[in-house]
Amino acid sequence: MSIKLRKHIEEITPITDSEFEYVLAHFELKKLRKHQFLIQSENLVTDDHFVISGLLKVYYTNDEGKEHILQFAMENWWVTDYQAFFKKIKATTNADCLEDCEVLCISLENRNKLCAELQKIEHFFRIKSHLGYVALQQRILSLLDKNAKTRYDEFVTNYPSLLQRVPKAIIASYLGVTRETLSRLPKM
Repeated sequence: MSIKLRKHIEEITPITDSEFEYVLAHFELKKLRKHQFLIQSENLVTDDHFVISGLLKVYYTNDEGKEHILQFAMENWWVTDYQAFFKKIKATTNADCLEDCEVLCISLENRNKLCAELQKIEHFFRIKSHLGYVALQQRILSLLDKNAKTRYDEFVTNYPSLLQRVPKAIIASYLGVTRETLSRLPKM
């Protein structure tokens, strides 16, 4: 498990064995079952989570009860309700396990401590944040400006493994289309 986190960090910055052991000591392993919540709306969010194994969906439920999928989180991805995590307020989103999951959790206090003490880790989290902003902007622009077929094609290109792991109804929700529309898209 810890090997995955080290490799993930080292994609951005090298880290020594002793530095990594120190970093790892600030994380806690959490195991969750399929359909278990990692984050629930209206609850406080104390941790950011690095996915070791499994798959989660992050979604918002509007006042009419409609579920809007914001993102998926699979192996080597980070997931939390960032507004709740950084502002120390209640979550507005849910993170639900689509598969059994193992995640490494780090509190905001531990994350800030590591960033203050290790420039490499501050650099790592800064780059990850920048990449997250870019991905979020691309997702928003895609939803605003692209048709359903183009959004589907981008999804298939960017996340081919999710086609086998995520039920079609959930993919449809992520793309902002009905299940019926999704079933017609590959034929278009």
